Amino acid sequence: MATIFSRIVAGEIPAYKIAEDERFFSFLDINPLVKGHTLVIPKQETDYLFDLDDNTLADMMVFAKRVAKALKSVVPCKRIGIAVLGLEVPHAHIHLVPLNSEGDINFSKSRVKLSKEEFAQLAERIAKDMV
Repeated sequence: MATIFSRIVAGEIPAYKIAEDERFFSFLDINPLVKGHTLVIPKQETDYLFDLDDNTLADMMVFAKRVAKALKSVVPCKRIGIAVLGLEVPHAHIHLVPLNSEGDINFSKSRVKLSKEEFAQLAERIAKDMV
């Protein structure tokens, strides 16, 4: 059975897409830690990030770097943090989280609520800033 992320890539489930190429996909987390919290995934359905072959993992990080640069230019923050948990969805993914303090990347804290319009506008702004 396809993961929720594979279903997003296939267009079966809507997402606030940031960027996509033939191998990777990024979109806003719908349950964000902070405004701009973004997920980056390989289109290839692989459960564990470190089960990806070396080239795919390296290329995914380069793709994530481009997303992070665009994210930082749109969302006011000191840095973009990166986290790999991989427990909630059995599909390799990384979290890109705008940081102003270390607490911004605490996954046990309350989540930020955004409207559909806020999500859509934010995704559009970040996508336009992709280099």
